[in-house]
Amino acid sequence: MPRRLEMLRSHARETREALEAEYERRIEALGGRWERGRLIFDAEVRRRQRRARQAFAEYVRGIKPLNVITAPVIYSVLIAFVVMDLFVTVYMHVCFPVYGIPKVRRRDHVKVDRHRLPYLNWVQKVNCVYCGYGNGVIAYAREIAARTEAYWCPIKHAERWDGAHDHYAGFMDYGDERDFVSRWADSRSQITGGKRADRPVRVDVNQD
Repeated sequence: MPRRLEMLRSHARETREALEAEYERRIEALGGRWERGRLIFDAEVRRRQRRARQAFAEYVRGIKPLNVITAPVIYSVLIAFVVMDLFVTVYMHVCFPVYGIPKVRRRDHVKVDRHRLPYLNWVQKVNCVYCGYGNGVIAYAREIAARTEAYWCPIKHAERWDGAHDHYAGFMDYGDERDFVSRWADSRSQITGGKRADRPVRVDVNQD
């Protein structure tokens, strides 16, 4: 990989780490602390949070009629989330061991915890559970697809792509055929942690 690209990726990692450190500082400022992998607040902080809870009647008065009408449409997508969750999990457990790709830990992506916040009423908690699950499943499926792409097709697109995942920066440039078979093998070695570096079928670029 060109040195400048590697430097940019390093800066991106440092930025993410700095953001995580800032998030931790903000949590501490709010009175939270981590115990056994779970964020908790002291009793006094929780009492203050409960006092901030919006009364259910007040919450209902603020709901727009169109929001109620469209609610079944929003929640119908849950079916797609559940099906995708099931299918990508089965695919990963069947195929990743064959390819030598490390499995994605689902709990690293699917986070459902906002319903524990005392200042949310029950409707807000239900909505937060749904959003946490839906976005978590998408992130989970995305990482599975990203690792698959890094193994099978580590080449950038010709056009700028707003959907780039974390592995995309290390892909080969579109149109750069130089020693691409070996670099493809390198990508496979990287995504499998050095376990697999199978070379894709070589193509004779001089063939008519």
